[in-house]
Amino acid sequence: MTHAAIAVRPLSSLLRAFCLALLAVAMLAGPAREASAELRIDITRGRVQPLPIAIPRFAGTGPEAATGGEIARVIAADLERSGFFKPLDQRAFLQDPQALRGTPRFQDWRVISAQALVTGAVERLGDGRLKVEFRLWDVFAEQQMTGLAYFTQPANWRRIAHIVADAIYKRITGEEGYFDTRIVYVAESGPANQRMKRLAIMDQDGFNHRFLTDGSSLVMTPRFSPTAQEITYMTFGERRPKVYVLNIDTGRREAIGDFPGMTFAPRFSPDGNKVIMSMSSDGNTEIYTMDLRSRAIQRLTNNPAIDTSPSYSPTGREIVFNSDRGGAQQLYVMGADGSGVRRISFGSGRYATPAWSPRGDLIAFTKMEGGKFSIGVMRPDGSGERIITDGFLVESPTWAPNGRVLMFFRQQSTDRGGRGGGSRLFSIDISGFNEREVLTPQDASDPAWSPLIP
Repeated sequence: MTHAAIAVRPLSSLLRAFCLALLAVAMLAGPAREASAELRIDITRGRVQPLPIAIPRFAGTGPEAATGGEIARVIAADLERSGFFKPLDQRAFLQDPQALRGTPRFQDWRVISAQALVTGAVERLGDGRLKVEFRLWDVFAEQQMTGLAYFTQPANWRRIAHIVADAIYKRITGEEGYFDTRIVYVAESGPANQRMKRLAIMDQDGFNHRFLTDGSSLVMTPRFSPTAQEITYMTFGERRPKVYVLNIDTGRREAIGDFPGMTFAPRFSPDGNKVIMSMSSDGNTEIYTMDLRSRAIQRLTNNPAIDTSPSYSPTGREIVFNSDRGGAQQLYVMGADGSGVRRISFGSGRYATPAWSPRGDLIAFTKMEGGKFSIGVMRPDGSGERIITDGFLVESPTWAPNGRVLMFFRQQSTDRGGRGGGSRLFSIDISGFNEREVLTPQDASDPAWSPLIP
């Protein structure tokens, strides 16, 4: 049995009591079997038939029995939302969770058409911690695919479930998971002429929701730092635009500058040392960076046109932005120092809000044409443009950390009486399939997806 220490930083002041370092991870050995065809989903083909997977409640006694049931439910919900898995109804299961602490009776799972099986157990240790272990089985090959054990505080069980779901997703698809992440967004409420906009944060499945600002100032375009512990955003308090950095853990907020003109769309650099944004001065909007340590400002563009919405490549060597310097709003790529500007979008319509994929292979964007909005992707050289969803107003794509899923907000049109017009969050696979609403307690816009939580 091998062990590897994993440090997990606290998520926020509110969640501090619920989180503790994951002290160890252990590979759980499975029975040796002869090599056979590996159970795997090829998710690069786009739409695939979901894999039938059985996820019984994790075995446990006393209070841990209920926790084991909740962990299994969260894992199943995560995998089902991905569109690549079909969790089977637990009422069809023939084996009791307690009997699954050893090798399963695979014939009992084949009869209900399960191709994969997840077994697990929850145990309260003498020091009060929980030990949560799981195994992933290939039902037809009758062999274990992976197995891990986690040690944590009892209140942190939900995050453990997301981490287990990530491990299963990676083992079967070959790509990194994205379930142990959070979403920050703008929560909206109130009448259209007096809209309250607050920063809100939640787990990617909508749980652990809380507000980060009180609504006294209008907020826009929140974005995570590479560590997932800080957020940069705009506010219009005191009738002046300001850019802030907010520490999720401590709640400490710091203005990174009091700029004389309008400021738009701040984002962190991949190393977290800079913030890139567009600023308007004397009627001209250009792209600037600010070093967060020295507060030195560097101007990257110099053009009479409007240059805005910058987004770094994952290497930090290039920046994509949109500009109307060619007569219409299009996408451009330049070096991180502002050199080598080149246009990459050449389709009809106008392009905006570009976001570079964490994998570096695609750039997501919003497109406006013929009174309709669309979300699409293209390669960094502009080739391979694909529209993956559209509507009355769809905007602000943000990437899951594995570069496989996008989130955006969709706003409905109003009727003649001014009713309707609500905005909600949605996620979608980059293939254009599996579009799903992400539930929020209020209207929502401007989502930003965190990296995997450290």
